[in-house]
Amino acid sequence: MEQRDLLLYTTLGCSLCEKAKVEIWPLLEKYQLRLRPVDIADDETLSRLFGWSIPVVGLGATDDVLCWPFTAEELDVWLAERRE
Repeated sequence: MEQRDLLLYTTLGCSLCEKAKVEIWPLLEKYQLRLRPVDIADDETLSRLFGWSIPVVGLGATDDVLCWPFTAEELDVWLAERRE
């Protein structure tokens, strides 16, 4: 299975993003994912979409994301539903 990116929409100084990583890390290997932080401050569209809801995780489509707060179990279900 080819490794894909799990995008973590974040920005500098996001303390909730650190909490989200604790939930994310255990699932990366299970789903063969790499965690790739995406700073929303660098993109006006992403800032508009996610500015009030980061951390947000996704697999690429900005209309199919999981917003914080989420548990590892909730993320596991979300990822399982999107497994190719």
